[in-house]
Amino acid sequence: MKIVTGMAGLAIVALSAPAAAATWCVRPGGGSGCFATISEAVAAAGPGDTVAVSHGTYPEEVVIDKPLHLVGDGRENTIIDASGHANGIDVDGFNHPGLSHVSVSGFSVENATTEGIVVSNASQVRIDEMRVAGNDRALVNGSCALYVPPDNPAGEGFDCGEGIHLTGVDHSIVESNLVEHNSGGILISDDSGPTHDNLISDNVVADNAFDCGITLASHNPSAPNGVYHNTIAGNSSLRNGLQGEGAGVGLFTPAPGTATYGNVVIGNTLVGNRLPGVAMHSHAPNQNLNDNAIVANYIADNGADTADAATPATTGINVFGVSPISGTTIARNVIEREGIGLAVKTSSPVEAHRNDLDTHQIGVANLGGGIVDATENWWGCSGGPASRGCSAATGNVVVAPWLRTPVQPQGRGRRE
Repeated sequence: MKIVTGMAGLAIVALSAPAAAATWCVRPGGGSGCFATISEAVAAAGPGDTVAVSHGTYPEEVVIDKPLHLVGDGRENTIIDASGHANGIDVDGFNHPGLSHVSVSGFSVENATTEGIVVSNASQVRIDEMRVAGNDRALVNGSCALYVPPDNPAGEGFDCGEGIHLTGVDHSIVESNLVEHNSGGILISDDSGPTHDNLISDNVVADNAFDCGITLASHNPSAPNGVYHNTIAGNSSLRNGLQGEGAGVGLFTPAPGTATYGNVVIGNTLVGNRLPGVAMHSHAPNQNLNDNAIVANYIADNGADTADAATPATTGINVFGVSPISGTTIARNVIEREGIGLAVKTSSPVEAHRNDLDTHQIGVANLGGGIVDATENWWGCSGGPASRGCSAATGNVVVAPWLRTPVQPQGRGRRE
């Protein structure tokens, strides 16, 4: 049995019984057996212990290097002010290989220089019930001026201002967080190793000024790498990238050798973002952006895509590939108030079925040389895309047969 007393964290271990997990308390100013800083309590804690933090403001960066549970008194009133520090919370498996079984909940993380919460080279981590805001202080005129390993400048230009960043992470959960007013919202990358089999669910990711709400981006062209088998489910990604370039959800392979594949984007609400609701970009040859599924999302009021992936009107989903993009599933999405519901420019066939494409403009635009099988969709009226009042199809798009009645909504994406 383990008993913790006093500021020194005296641990008395009975030799006759296995050690039990301890709880260490933190409160502003310390006293009554509690630490004054979170970092002191984390340093004193043993594997599997809990650090319980009372409400108040803590001006520090918290580095977690062991399995433990960090629990705040609530994200409304338990604040980690990371002003002058690289990150607010750093779950650091990059420098502590094998790190796993970490949970963090119940804090507001603010004012970090590069990222609010970074999780690197770790597994079975849970981040939930957090507010992550204003963690973009290294941005200079919308561009990164500072990179702290394991982050690197090889990928998206605004990554140093992400709210939550997973790199080299597997079998972890980011759930029920509010991520707002950072440069970007939630980034999943492979800067320091493959990131796979994670769940990003039920977060509100809003008003992150320069980058996407949720980004899945392979930055590392060398094996082992890849961003794969992650599930993005039930999130609201709203009004991101309005001062820069941000999609609701972005799946990107910026350089040759990079790989973002086999991910599922399901049941999300993607509204009012600067780029399309979902943007899939393969920018170079020898990339893997295959086998991703975009299913049962509500998408509306987003912007056109830009640069080499440019679309001619506001766009719900854009599939753009210099490399062929195969195995993409686009199904049961509700897309409205967009100039183009689905834009496609890739040499591979793309299938889109049982979507509600009631945009009143272009439901599907094939901008490339491949073929789009867009059969069994609702185009806004029973007569199909050749009829007055229906959404149109342009380019090489197969539309018949089409649905005669609207798609019944499924999943958790919802109209705003």
